[in-house]
Amino acid sequence: MSIDQVDLITRIETYIRNVEQVLEKIKPQATDTNTREIVDIVESYVKDSRFYLSRGDYITALSTIAYAEGLLDALRLLGHLSFEWKSPSELLERARTKVLTAGTFEILHPGHIYYLKEAWKLGRVITVVARDSTVRKIKGREVIIDERQRLEVVKSIYYVHKARLGYEDDFLRVIEEERPNIILLGPDQPFDENELIANLKRRGIENIQIKRLDRRIEGELYSTSNIIRKIIEKVGRSPTL
Repeated sequence: MSIDQVDLITRIETYIRNVEQVLEKIKPQATDTNTREIVDIVESYVKDSRFYLSRGDYITALSTIAYAEGLLDALRLLGHLSFEWKSPSELLERARTKVLTAGTFEILHPGHIYYLKEAWKLGRVITVVARDSTVRKIKGREVIIDERQRLEVVKSIYYVHKARLGYEDDFLRVIEEERPNIILLGPDQPFDENELIANLKRRGIENIQIKRLDRRIEGELYSTSNIIRKIIEKVGRSPTL
């Protein structure tokens, strides 16, 4: 990939993020039916733009996000919405920042989405999906959803820029290949930050920030283990699926 192409992708990502961040703030303002309908159309354009960007259709991605920006500006000029666009330099820096996330992602739940959304706030999200053998080692049980299916599902998550499988015997190899600026750990992931930094230095990898989510969101079914237990409980009472 050429430098010019990388720059184009980064700039399109910046435009998309600008619209996304405005959308998060203006939704409560869209109280009348017509404004809400236009905001819904803007959200659709943003999703289309991300889709075309992921497929390498940069012209369509740029055109689509430009439509979205224009609609929001029209609503602002007409007095239906009040907002300010973010500084381009701030958004450009965030678009250039690569954030590595990792997990099993066997049965997706809101905790996974929260983790990936928080990563997205920091930059472009690269998600490593654990291999089946790694899941067996960590969980001490057989895999329910195989690695290829888990990978395909994670690829479709809105906040994920790129998803890939990890390696069975060497987690640091992915970091060597992707060279992220930030590694974001989940609150319960069994990594010691200082040990991880030391291991990276031994491989000649430095200047990577290690961050950890300071909390997890709570809910009865915000855990893969709880979901599995609930399924067994329900099926035990009623064998018909």
